[in-house]
Amino acid sequence: MTVPWKLVGVLALVLSGAGSAWQFQDWRYDRQLAEQARQHADTMNQLTQAAATAQQAEQEKRLALEQKLAASEQTHFEKMTNAQKDQARLRDRLATADVRLSVLLDADSAGGCSVSAAPGAGGVDHAVVRARLDPAYAQRIIAITDTGDRGLIALQACQAYVKSLQQ
Repeated sequence: MTVPWKLVGVLALVLSGAGSAWQFQDWRYDRQLAEQARQHADTMNQLTQAAATAQQAEQEKRLALEQKLAASEQTHFEKMTNAQKDQARLRDRLATADVRLSVLLDADSAGGCSVSAAPGAGGVDHAVVRARLDPAYAQRIIAITDTGDRGLIALQACQAYVKSLQQ
């Protein structure tokens, strides 16, 4: 039996060609996969940088808002403290009779009242009928105005907060 060398040669040539084709395809696919992996890594890097930039911007916004709120809180605290000090001074002056609260009376309604129409020392109303309030009532009125002042200051602080959020 003779070995058909031509057939063996052709078969070897076909097998080596197929192996070379496989090797060539392998190199080409490896190159494509490497390029695809590089593009994917670039895309992921860009997304990460964009997310980091957005997070930094949000942190800066938050810090700015926190600083505004701290300043607003400080202003609110100062206003509240000043109002409390003013109210305390007024209460002390009322308690020591340094100052007295009085009300203007309508001249017609004071017809039978024995309130003097003469102005007191330091008064600015001439020939107006005034009635002095009892110190206990004056203290109650001051307490009511103190509560009202605190409410107005708190309202102003809330309005400033809402305005800062809308900007």
